[in-house]
Amino acid sequence: MNMKKLSMALTTLFGIGLLIFNSCGTVPITDRRQLNLVSDGEILAASATQYRQFINKSQLSHNSTYNNKVTQVGRRLAAATNIYLKQNGYESMLSTLSWEFNVVDSKQVNAFCMPGGKIVVYTGLLNLVGNGAHSDDELAAVMGHELSHALAKHANERISNQMLMQAGGQLLGATVGSRSGMLSGILNQAYGLGAQVGVLLPFGRKQEYEADKMGLVLMAIAGYDPRYAVNFWQKMAQSKGGGQQSELLSTHPSDANRIKAIEAYLPTALQYYKGQGSAPASSNSGSSSQSRRQSNARSVRANDVANYLNNR
Repeated sequence: MNMKKLSMALTTLFGIGLLIFNSCGTVPITDRRQLNLVSDGEILAASATQYRQFINKSQLSHNSTYNNKVTQVGRRLAAATNIYLKQNGYESMLSTLSWEFNVVDSKQVNAFCMPGGKIVVYTGLLNLVGNGAHSDDELAAVMGHELSHALAKHANERISNQMLMQAGGQLLGATVGSRSGMLSGILNQAYGLGAQVGVLLPFGRKQEYEADKMGLVLMAIAGYDPRYAVNFWQKMAQSKGGGQQSELLSTHPSDANRIKAIEAYLPTALQYYKGQGSAPASSNSGSSSQSRRQSNARSVRANDVANYLNNR
């Protein structure tokens, strides 16, 4: 009897191990391997429901200046993302992205992007960014960061890890139909769209730094100067002392560590800015997939993004 139980346990472990092995994906731009146990269809269906509930409960902004600003920056970032994916072997991901941009009238200094490319920016954050000469660059920094969470499938990764830790075999072994309710609950918990509507629970530190790097690259490809990402996060740090409610700061790495990491990555990100520069030196003599992708991405200039948008 004990041997039978042991055999069943080993078989289960082997099955889970095989499932995990076959469920690993690759993050665009960084090439990091990650665990994705849930299908894109399930994630998109659950997140679409949560997103619509959030939008229906929220007070959307009627400020045309803010709405136009977010839409303009968002469309350029979306175009840069779509072009990058097409050029670098991720064309299959395009079907998972249906871009949408909304501005919520709230004093909260916050923004987020749901799976599928649903981006929300709060007026409190836009007030912080202001309307200076480089306000679009600063807005692109935070929108690019949040967009990168969706592009990197960080929600799927978080849910997959939570499934393993909390629901284990029950959720892994359930059919798609029977686990849709469980998945929706986990997604709701992961994104914090329940009791505190629109306040995200923290991603892991690794995911936050990854989204920073990806966001810098995407904003650079879109024609925004990545150096102003530092300005934005400095403003965010200063806002803590000014009495403004900053949900972004409550769920992200410490200000000093984030800014230090961004500054360290800027030389790489700047090589994508308007297609400037040459590919970074590679220990593999330029043969690595990441080096090729960087080289391809730098061929995307601001006018490529403009042409893409004009042809939509």
